[in-house]
Amino acid sequence: MKILISDAFDPSLPAKLEVFGEVTDDKDRLAEMDVVLVRSKTKCTREYIDQARNLRLIIRGGVGLDNIDVEYAQSKGIQVFNTAEASAVAVAELALALMISVPTRLVEGHIGMTNREWLKKTLKRTELMGKTLGLIGAGNIGTELARRAIAFGMRVIAYDPLLKNHECVDLVSLEELFVEADYISLHVPLTDSTREMFNTETFAQLKDGVVIINTARGKCISEKDMAEALESGKVRAYATDVWNSDPPDESCPLFDAPNVVMTPHLGASSGENMLRIGDMVVRILEDVAQQTA
Repeated sequence: MKILISDAFDPSLPAKLEVFGEVTDDKDRLAEMDVVLVRSKTKCTREYIDQARNLRLIIRGGVGLDNIDVEYAQSKGIQVFNTAEASAVAVAELALALMISVPTRLVEGHIGMTNREWLKKTLKRTELMGKTLGLIGAGNIGTELARRAIAFGMRVIAYDPLLKNHECVDLVSLEELFVEADYISLHVPLTDSTREMFNTETFAQLKDGVVIINTARGKCISEKDMAEALESGKVRAYATDVWNSDPPDESCPLFDAPNVVMTPHLGASSGENMLRIGDMVVRILEDVAQQTA
């Protein structure tokens, strides 16, 4: 078995994979490879897949598969996996940090201090306790965030058409969530139905002053419409770790919009999570090897 590590994984991973065969990070050898490991950077398009004549397995280290043409890969007999469960805690912790940063005025306070400004009387805080968090998507990451939000005294509701019940939150319709949520956190893949699901029409249905947190996919939000909603005050704040591209274009309207908290796609990048991703990659390869033995 020949394995190509196409993107950045934990440095310990190559040694763990040697039991399965040859391991390389030389992308020029794609045509020889049986297995390709990717994260977000490598795009497994039809053209990419056609170059990989021997490819039998694609593993994405992370959540979602939108950088892989899954249907085309499967039509070529290529199995496709991700490591969604591994990233749940890391992404949920970042989502919580982004959510906390808004009512605590953490970013403004820090910037003020670096500018030698004492903003004690200027920055007015609010609390998460007693507020309603609406999750759009209540899978692995949404569930981990729900547990943490409940510990902060929040009421948590969720919209997830794939679930009939949930262990710790009330499932509601999307319309109910829009009306009731003080905070909304996105945990959905990028699909035709979620692309720009938050736009001018959507914002009109939300509570005035809602806070939106996005650790899912940047393209689930219309950046232009979000910037306008922030300017008008309809949306109190937008806290995001995800963008239309990595990095975002310099003309991105969110850079100049008020009340935006931004991080550079750090969600799955914790050291602990990179180790978990590596371990899950190994388990997937073990399972595949057993199936083909």
